[in-house]
Amino acid sequence: MNNKPSITYLILIIALFLFGCRGPVKEENKNNASASSLSLYARNEKYVIDTKKSVVTWKGSNLLGSNRHIGYVYISKGELIIENGELIGGTAEIDMNTIEDENHGRDNGLVNHLKEPDFFDVKKFQFSRILLNKSGSINSENKKFGGNLTIKGITQPVTFPAKMEIKNGIVKLNGRLVIDRTKWNVRYKSGKFYDLLADQTISDSIEFHIKITAKKSEY
Repeated sequence: MNNKPSITYLILIIALFLFGCRGPVKEENKNNASASSLSLYARNEKYVIDTKKSVVTWKGSNLLGSNRHIGYVYISKGELIIENGELIGGTAEIDMNTIEDENHGRDNGLVNHLKEPDFFDVKKFQFSRILLNKSGSINSENKKFGGNLTIKGITQPVTFPAKMEIKNGIVKLNGRLVIDRTKWNVRYKSGKFYDLLADQTISDSIEFHIKITAKKSEY
């Protein structure tokens, strides 16, 4: 009879010990989950666009293709987000005041007209932007990127093919984006909105060759 209280106390002590051990285990699991989340975030690498080594080449023409114009415009800032060697996001801001012709001229009839409301209305909309939010593979060498392009305050979805290389902390991206300018309210001499233009009709397609160099950021 005297042994019964001892057995009861022993059971209580074991129970308290077992329940007491569960708390730290849960806390350890919580800490492991947090560490896992931080590790996942750490795999995202930011690459800052080198604006001196990056350029967008633009091409436009009349509808017949007999009168072509080529020029350049420059990125003012931007970044690319890479995870496991794949682009998962990014932004690039283009300063429309940097529009140039093929000879890098910035003050002539062609360039000044492109800056007017007929085209890009640069005084009102100084910056155009592209936000990249997805990518996929076309083949072993070519990728397909998607995102949103903003021109003249209007945002439209876009996709374009590109080649991307990551080496020694440098990302190099070369892509070709063709847009229908009228979707961004650039309607000057468009056959969709003006009649009887004949050979003065300007093609609605504008072609952009995008060349980006970005350096890995330590953050």
